[in-house]
Amino acid sequence: MSRLVMKFGGTSVANIERIRNVARHVKREVDAGHEVAVVVSAMSGKTNELVAWCTEASPMHDAREYDAVVASGEQVTSGLLAIVLQGMGIQARSWQGWQIPIKTSDAHASARIEDIDGSEIIKRFQERKEVAVIAGFQGINPETNRITTLGRGGSDTSAVAIAAAVKADRCDIYTDVDGVYTTDPRIVPKARRLDKIAFEDMLELASQGAKVLQVRSVELGMVHNMPIFVRSSFDKPEDIDPHANQPPGTLICSEEEIMESHVVTGIAFSKDEAQISVRQIEDKPGVAASIFGPLADANINVDMIVQNVSEDGKTTDLTFTVPAADYTRAKDTITAAKGKIGYARLDTATDVAKISVIGSGMRSHAGVAAQAFSALAGRNINIRAITTSEIKFSVLIDTAYTELAVRTLHTLYGLDQA
Repeated sequence: MSRLVMKFGGTSVANIERIRNVARHVKREVDAGHEVAVVVSAMSGKTNELVAWCTEASPMHDAREYDAVVASGEQVTSGLLAIVLQGMGIQARSWQGWQIPIKTSDAHASARIEDIDGSEIIKRFQERKEVAVIAGFQGINPETNRITTLGRGGSDTSAVAIAAAVKADRCDIYTDVDGVYTTDPRIVPKARRLDKIAFEDMLELASQGAKVLQVRSVELGMVHNMPIFVRSSFDKPEDIDPHANQPPGTLICSEEEIMESHVVTGIAFSKDEAQISVRQIEDKPGVAASIFGPLADANINVDMIVQNVSEDGKTTDLTFTVPAADYTRAKDTITAAKGKIGYARLDTATDVAKISVIGSGMRSHAGVAAQAFSALAGRNINIRAITTSEIKFSVLIDTAYTELAVRTLHTLYGLDQA
């Protein structure tokens, strides 16, 4: 017998029919003898609707009341799933974040989980064989006694944190795809589903544009060494053997559990990028701080950074990227600080994309990035900027070449082959 946490996203609980399908997945695991906690998102589109209502009510709304409103979507889903499970003869009850409690920081709309008491849920597993149906995305700040939310995609984070709190054997993330692929199958039809992927590789994929999992959920899985299994909620529940070593999907686990590590695991891309180049700055100590300090104060994340020094060594150019959503604010922030920075010109571009090549195997293989640069040059794709780390490198290119670049690199590293 195992203890499982099963998480279902918005498309999986989009209506009552799909909630019944989710209930059949849960029943399959209960009938197999497992102890089960279920974490649910709001119905598809519901959170967007609630956010829009808050904005319509007041563009400058109170973040605490915003959380009270948007957390209600998950409350509805958890209650409905509990009702359906009870109708199937399964002992179940719904839990809100504050009832467990899931204690968080007071950063409303982007709170971080600080502690979860899973003792009552464990007690009910053992004494009542009860399924816990938990509203994801939400918690409570114990100082203010107010509902908090964890940011978009926060139900994934809730699920992994709860799995750690109740000492689960595995956290299953059910979604509208059947696992993690080497890249987006809509861009590369030959993209393959990975049977296993290391936490580190998944963390890089998620942070570089892959939309399968929320980054913080992968971080939590790695910290607690909690295996995460990404699988499809649209597979027929009755067609899956709950006792199988691994049903269809992708297991995210520690690197030690992966027998054969490929040099490159996958390729991620993001078109939501903007490039800013600060030209002809005096090359002296403190210049970088005068640029990136104001951006940090404005809570703007800077990603790729490239610095070029002039031949005479007197001036320098600094190029960096920011999320496209922060482009206008970043540009205005730098413009406002022009007197302190002392630059001659500001060049910007929003038609750029970031392509990231990821793989733990890069640690022990030389020349992996050089191969990519040569292959992209062969396709006449110009590279605007490059960043590297131990298991990843990223290139910034023109958006128009995104799909060609992804396909080229996917083939280059043998990811097309089964």
